[in-house]
Amino acid sequence: MRRLPSGAAIGEMNTVRKHLSAIKGGRLAAAAFPARVVTLVISDVPGDDPADIASGPTVADKSTFAQARAVLAKYGISEPRSVIAHLERALDETPKPGSPRLANAATILIATPQLSLEAAAEVARKTGVQPLILGDALEGEAREVGKVMAGVARQVALHGQPAAPPLVLLSGGETTVTVKGKGRGGRNIEFLLSLAVTLDGLPGVFALAGDTDGVDGAEEIAGAVVAPDTLARAAQLGIDAKERLADNDAHSFFEALGDQVITGPTLTNVNDFRAILILER
Repeated sequence: MRRLPSGAAIGEMNTVRKHLSAIKGGRLAAAAFPARVVTLVISDVPGDDPADIASGPTVADKSTFAQARAVLAKYGISEPRSVIAHLERALDETPKPGSPRLANAATILIATPQLSLEAAAEVARKTGVQPLILGDALEGEAREVGKVMAGVARQVALHGQPAAPPLVLLSGGETTVTVKGKGRGGRNIEFLLSLAVTLDGLPGVFALAGDTDGVDGAEEIAGAVVAPDTLARAAQLGIDAKERLADNDAHSFFEALGDQVITGPTLTNVNDFRAILILER
């Protein structure tokens, strides 16, 4: 669902979802009132807002039918007509902050993207690698984030800034992919392919990215890895990395190289995980 051709952000998708569902956007807790409802939350969204996690079935919703219609208009979505008609009727608004129907609902965060980054940072320290957490809620087009991260990695590798290698750049969040090509892919592997193309074989830089639920986009892979020889090995197979990136075909690229990360379903999800390791040259 999150790899939509439109490139809509997760918050926008949730705005629409909440106004199409019988349980999202606080409706589940409202239906259970006056029973006490306690929700234990594993966060898989940037910012850890409970209203965005699973589209907030037990928490108040600030969004409206009008905003849901605006999201579809923004991306030129006019089908199916049954959905459009439902949003236009706007008969049953979601429970808003202060709603008495949510008075007996409580929410507790038990796992977050930040905790996963801190755990990875501790592993890095134990191996003598300095960790630098860049953020747990990074968003944007996957290929553009890849370019930015490549620039940061290059600065570390060539100039020792903001810190000298060995260093690992850690980040989480959820990028998006605006699909323009006909290939197969997901946001994490598109990020990695863009990173590899931008680094252009820079020595000493390795990267891993994946979705922590074990599924990146629509493919049954968690993510992939990048090394300094990634582009060279692809060229030996007659694969043009830039062409694959333009066609949103990162899955086929990493599949041909055997560089996919396949974990199977992890049965949990704390959003995307990205690590870029820069070693001393």
